[in-house]
Amino acid sequence: MSNLLDHSSDFAFQGLTPDIVVNALESVGLYPASGLLALNSYENRVYQFTDDDRKRYVAKFYRPSRWTTEQIQEELNFAEELAQAEVPAVSALALQGQRLHEFDGYRFCVYPSVGGRAFEPNDLDELERLGRQIGRMHAVAKAGRFESRETMTYDGFVAQSVVELKQSELLPAELKEAFFAILDPLAERLKDTPLNQFEFQRLHGDCHIGNILQYDDKLTFVDFDDCRSGPALQDLWMMLSGPKEEQTLQLDALVCGYEDFCDFDTEQVVLIEPLRSFRIIQYMAWLSRRWQDSAFQRAFPWFAESRYWEQQILALKEQLAGLDDAPLNLGFNG
Repeated sequence: MSNLLDHSSDFAFQGLTPDIVVNALESVGLYPASGLLALNSYENRVYQFTDDDRKRYVAKFYRPSRWTTEQIQEELNFAEELAQAEVPAVSALALQGQRLHEFDGYRFCVYPSVGGRAFEPNDLDELERLGRQIGRMHAVAKAGRFESRETMTYDGFVAQSVVELKQSELLPAELKEAFFAILDPLAERLKDTPLNQFEFQRLHGDCHIGNILQYDDKLTFVDFDDCRSGPALQDLWMMLSGPKEEQTLQLDALVCGYEDFCDFDTEQVVLIEPLRSFRIIQYMAWLSRRWQDSAFQRAFPWFAESRYWEQQILALKEQLAGLDDAPLNLGFNG
């Protein structure tokens, strides 16, 4: 993999033509018999197709310059480790003896196409079942560690994002003063987030219901592209929504199932609102950083509208106030 593309702009997908995709797949012994169906992915390029063996596959082409080859390999190894431990996780296929491939400067892998829909927990019993699956995943995750993948830090999620947003030309001039009047003090408060007080482990990293597929009664984890090291709570808090009382019940159910397979440090609940703030800030910066990619402009047209930024000012105010609230009080006692 010595001829990888080196694009400082990080927006090199305009060179990924259908012919290159097909030729890349043929280079690993797959011959698409159908058209390439682009799936809902923005950071990378993902295509579903039917091969001449009549099986459905999904090919993932990584955004150049985002991850190193070693980091991608650790992502693939982690998913395979989970699959080998019978934790439902979609693992890349080993084709010609390896899972990560390179063609014409693009790194890619191929997965079996897995059926299902995004998991939508309708009650606390389903959240407990989900917690059980996350606990299974974390029991495997804690048995090893990442050497190359990123670690959750204030700098990576907040400080760098603030720099990006201050350089962004997408923030309307008439809202800049109000926006940074709330973002700057929120970012300052988040410096005190006690991440390092807790044990770090391997994580899915982006564990929300959209990355959990349900087929009949089976729940399957997909998309480990953001896997990293951090506190266990990172893979749990995104399942919480609604008023604080409801979130308490939701987390209680998740942890109840989780502890069937893995111990959970309940002191981590102090991280919920800080981590929510991390994600809000990082998400805005991510959209700003990727805006040159036409796929982002098509998918997120509202990002350049004043109304979006007005809503974000309100969301940031809520987060700053939320940092002063008492953390959730779990009723689960193990």
